[in-house]
Amino acid sequence: MIPDIIATQGNWLFRWRSYILLAFIPLGIWAISSPEPIEANFGVVADRAWELSCIVLAFLGLAIRILTIGHTPRGTSGRNTKEQIAETLNTTGMYSITRNPLYLGNAITYVAIALFTQSLAFTLIMVLFLVIYLERIIATEEKFLAAKFGAEYRAWMDHVPVFFPRLSQWTPPTLPFSFRNVLRREYSGFFAIIVAVVAIDYAHEAFGEGEVRIDIAWAAFLLSGATIYLVLRSLKKHTRVLAVEGR
Repeated sequence: MIPDIIATQGNWLFRWRSYILLAFIPLGIWAISSPEPIEANFGVVADRAWELSCIVLAFLGLAIRILTIGHTPRGTSGRNTKEQIAETLNTTGMYSITRNPLYLGNAITYVAIALFTQSLAFTLIMVLFLVIYLERIIATEEKFLAAKFGAEYRAWMDHVPVFFPRLSQWTPPTLPFSFRNVLRREYSGFFAIIVAVVAIDYAHEAFGEGEVRIDIAWAAFLLSGATIYLVLRSLKKHTRVLAVEGR
């Protein structure tokens, strides 16, 4: 059966989801191996506006994750890869308007990073990959949740869209927002966005223009992100400052 094949593929993708995007590195290098087309055709101001728009879009994806993670209890919405985990069924907050808010946030961020390369071909490949990837991994998770939560899950599934949000049916989250939980769980994604855009910008210059100019703004952006990352990682690994009961 086709649904079973998709679910089987989804299990494999779920297990290796932390590494799947590494396959895009060679394509990414190819995408940034030529000068930035927007700057070449429309000038520096247009290029900077495009880059800023892509960065804002990438952080919008992260914001969706933050709004989700900030209200979820322990044992749900995690970064686990070895097996499916869901101690409770989330149906309020972001989960009241889409069944997969974390994947929605991820997809927006990935597309934003692809757009930052200014390569139409690379962006289209990324979008096609996300369609195939998300279809399979969502099918796997929904099969697991349906088996675990039964009628409760199917009732929620019947009126909440699988991916694109339906804002009109927003239901306030059950748990209050936990900023400490967000800091503990999302600092790596925050820093990954910064590293990606800075690396792409410098790589464009190195591969496409044959030189690398140290830009103070980019350097400060990277340094600030690295500092925040290291501080939060240290707090998570060595203290209980970011620990929240039940989260």
